[in-house]
Amino acid sequence: MCLAVPAEVKSIEGHMATVDYGGVSRKANISLVDAKVGDFVIVHAGYAIQVMDKQEAEKTLELFQEMLDLEDAGA
Repeated sequence: MCLAVPAEVKSIEGHMATVDYGGVSRKANISLVDAKVGDFVIVHAGYAIQVMDKQEAEKTLELFQEMLDLEDAGA
């Protein structure tokens, strides 16, 4: 199963971007999307495949955090 976790674009150099997953940075190829620094993207197999609306990305991240909190609480 794959999880589509939004990542924020922190910097861009050519077709490669440094994206941040809540403190974890990775490189992603952004040649398939029109992403800019500050955008949120969905990355699959090293390629950004979708640019997300900031509000949608933040809501998704909140939901993931709620799930992690429930798991930590033993629910």
